[in-house]
Amino acid sequence: MDLKTQELINKGEMLPLMEEFYTIQGEGAHTGTAAYFIRIGGCDVGCHWCDVKESWDANLHPPTHTDIIVENAKKYAETVVITGGEPLMWDLNYITAQLQNNNIKTHIETSGAYDFSGKWDWFCLSPKKTKLPLERAYQEADELKMIIHNKSDFQFAEEQAAKVGDKCNLFLQPEWSKKEKMTPMIIDYVMKHPKWRISLQTHKYLNIP
Repeated sequence: MDLKTQELINKGEMLPLMEEFYTIQGEGAHTGTAAYFIRIGGCDVGCHWCDVKESWDANLHPPTHTDIIVENAKKYAETVVITGGEPLMWDLNYITAQLQNNNIKTHIETSGAYDFSGKWDWFCLSPKKTKLPLERAYQEADELKMIIHNKSDFQFAEEQAAKVGDKCNLFLQPEWSKKEKMTPMIIDYVMKHPKWRISLQTHKYLNIP
């Protein structure tokens, strides 16, 4: 990679774009709403059940000028969701400023394990045991989305919920490959602990991206 490209990446004016697409948000507080998704490559959090492992190696995804990404988003959406990979590996101040300058709402889905950047209308925090969030992420979280893969994840979810603000929306979401086993447990847990809500990957049921 040449120095000019690296300089633009460092400033957030280029990003390793994996994919971008217009679809229906399938998870969490904004389930069922239209959004333009921007998936950025690069992640070392290493969830063994990750369903987009092809996003992990940022070198596989070409650096793309952020202005082009913003122009594409403007054609479709009033809301953009920036996801990954782990999007906070990159400086997101530039892209969120450009989106908001065009009256586009900015949402993020992140593990919170990297330094905070960007300006967000909605901050979805999804902590992982392998690389815990930084303190700023807990403070910013509008939504805590905990992936439930086994029984021990309920305890982990409670530990993480204790670190976010009182107004943060709390969600338990079954890991897709374990949904038949874990969903009944989540239903029972939410009925006993009604501060939580259930999130399902409804886009997969609908067979959309």
